[in-house]
Amino acid sequence: MTVNGTETPISPCAPHTTALDFLRERGLTGTKEGCAEGECGACSVMVARPGVHKPTDWVAVNACLVPAAALDGQEIITSEGLATAGAPGAAPSLHPVQEEMAVRGGSQCGYCTPGFICSMAAEYYRPGRCDHATATATATATATAVAPATETAPRADAEHGPNGFDLHALSGNLCRCTGYRPIRDAAFAVGAPTDDDPLARRRELPPPAPVTTEYALGGAVFLRKSTLAETLRVLRERPDAVVVAGSTDWGVEVNIRSRRADCVIAVDRLPELRELRVEPGHIEIGAALTLTEIERRLDGDVPLLADLFPQFASRLIRNSATLGGNLGTGSPIGDSAPVLLALDASLVLADADGERVVPLADYFTGYRQSVRRPGELIRAVRVPLPLAPVTAFHKIAKRRFDDISSVAVAFALDIEDGIVRTARIGLGGVAATPIRSRATEAALEGKPWSARTAEAAARVLRGEGTPMSDHRASALYRSAMLGQSLLKLHAQTTEAVSS
Repeated sequence: MTVNGTETPISPCAPHTTALDFLRERGLTGTKEGCAEGECGACSVMVARPGVHKPTDWVAVNACLVPAAALDGQEIITSEGLATAGAPGAAPSLHPVQEEMAVRGGSQCGYCTPGFICSMAAEYYRPGRCDHATATATATATATAVAPATETAPRADAEHGPNGFDLHALSGNLCRCTGYRPIRDAAFAVGAPTDDDPLARRRELPPPAPVTTEYALGGAVFLRKSTLAETLRVLRERPDAVVVAGSTDWGVEVNIRSRRADCVIAVDRLPELRELRVEPGHIEIGAALTLTEIERRLDGDVPLLADLFPQFASRLIRNSATLGGNLGTGSPIGDSAPVLLALDASLVLADADGERVVPLADYFTGYRQSVRRPGELIRAVRVPLPLAPVTAFHKIAKRRFDDISSVAVAFALDIEDGIVRTARIGLGGVAATPIRSRATEAALEGKPWSARTAEAAARVLRGEGTPMSDHRASALYRSAMLGQSLLKLHAQTTEAVSS
């Protein structure tokens, strides 16, 4: 791999060694371990990835979760690599993000600061950021010109700076001592990359090509094949292998539960798993596309997914996490499953013998269990078209962002002439698996979309699933939130129609 412009061999580290430990062992100690679960961002680094709007994007990822071997052939920038070397004997020149953090007091103890800087730098280089800033400035200038002097011209909201900076880029970074105001001030003060900025120019070149990797040490092996067919043949031979894409789940198992695998197979760069196609009857989303890539490629074309993405973990996690991984774990509280159930999605499952298509509603069979066979993996998710016009995703959690759901409810309704023609409702956190709320769907279909119908269906919805009490919420609270979510949807759609 290339680290801060220098070729750095992976050997001799174990296949389970994280990129965080790999970097620190080589003296790059700006990268820190805080939580080892991808929740604090102290380990953030930038990786060159295939771009959405340019050939290459600089993407911030949690180095504590990704195996070092998964970055074979890739380009990594740490906080140390952002500064520009000066003349011999002179101090390096700070990167604009580092400069703003310094002059605006964005660092106190400094433990979290390098991670903040890498996440902030990835947003600094995001294509289109300054286009938003220009649009905001134009709108503000226009409004100021026509508004009375006593009125305040429109400006960027609390989560987006006048320079186009999206604070959600820092949602996975935590600071315990500085406080977030000076960090926000630094984020909102950075300008546009200059024409001679080498990292900005790097975006115009192709990303690093995936490389075939076979890395073994101590009886364990990390594999990356160049094609899906090769990968599936290995899976047939090694059905016990752990399949990873973003490693946001497996990385936690390695760090917190000291799990080890004899064989890990990476699928994140397989081209067959990274396509997004709009067909006449469906949208097909590759299982190894990251959530950030899906979000930016769809650009709001699937509103229910657009509702999901900002509430799914943090930007750091979404930069690595995939739909295939989220569904493959079979977790009953994975946020993508309720949304895809409401969208009536199906999964394309592939093995060495071929492919089959399984409705997501039939995929889960028990707690973290599914119909997926040994040697089989998720190749793609298919969302049927046309989409239901009335959709919503309600996530009930202790924090507004970057939290695990207590309850997740997704709605997709087709309402015509005031009558509910079809209803699809996906639930998470109320049973051993994500489930379709079929009884509530039946209580809605064919009925007028009225307060009386919503109240009757809400009573049915409260009885769906088998919610349990745990440290996140009681069973009674979960049931109450199910019914309340439907009443909220009715209130919101009624307000939209009346306005």
